[in-house]
Amino acid sequence: MDILDYAFMQRALIAAALVGITAPAIGTYLVQRRQALMGDGLGHVAMTGVALGFVLQTSPVWMATLVAVVGAVGMELIRARGKTSGDVALAMLFYGGLAGGVMIINLGGGQTASLLGSMFGSITTVAAEDVTAMAVLAAFVLAVAIGLRRQLFAVCQDEEFARVTGLPVRALNLLIAVTAAVTVTVAMRIVGLLLVSAMLVIPVAAAQRLTRSFAATLGLAMAISVTVSLTGTAATYYINVPSGATIVLLAIGVFIVMTALSAPLARRRARAALAAEEVCTRDDVKV
Repeated sequence: MDILDYAFMQRALIAAALVGITAPAIGTYLVQRRQALMGDGLGHVAMTGVALGFVLQTSPVWMATLVAVVGAVGMELIRARGKTSGDVALAMLFYGGLAGGVMIINLGGGQTASLLGSMFGSITTVAAEDVTAMAVLAAFVLAVAIGLRRQLFAVCQDEEFARVTGLPVRALNLLIAVTAAVTVTVAMRIVGLLLVSAMLVIPVAAAQRLTRSFAATLGLAMAISVTVSLTGTAATYYINVPSGATIVLLAIGVFIVMTALSAPLARRRARAALAAEEVCTRDDVKV
């Protein structure tokens, strides 16, 4: 396969696989707690970190991670203390992060075009050190999302119940926010900071059309995400289209297909449940 003859495509495909695995891993929890747009806010604030990375001539990935984590912690603390609504906190992240990134890179003598690769994704911007950083960050995301799945699921389902059972709810909420911020920076080279929220949400939403348990949803969402990420990255090489937009459109296409398949599946399940209920009723009558 000639696509693997080029080092930049090897790096891009590895990065795409990392994005495909990590995005739904934390996205499942965000969807569960109705914070689907959190990735957008973090993506915008991470642009300030990318701009700082360019200006200070340091790694944009690590700098974006640092800034996004600080923004995620700030937003979660504001939400938890109830001083302002979560929507207002998200809005501040949206606009402040984007404006800060553009302002910093201009004051540093750069051009806003330098941000385009990070904003919308570009396979040619994935350097060897970026892959290393993404692998480390992805390992952290998976360790949290899978290793603490029972605790995180309990907090996302019912915070009050989780608090009563003795779980450190505030710490777990902060951990979800920080992990989401890390996931955003993992995905920025391939999907782009402006489109990353789609990969946190759409594969999970598609999987939920066919699955009925948390574990099944997580597994299917990861499979969908990896498939569209690798396919979209390969399509970028063969037909010269933007990687981020291609991946997101493929994910939306899978969601539409899953939605179409879910209706007959739901009817089949309903008929099976009705038949089982009738059998139980007949058995009760015989007794």
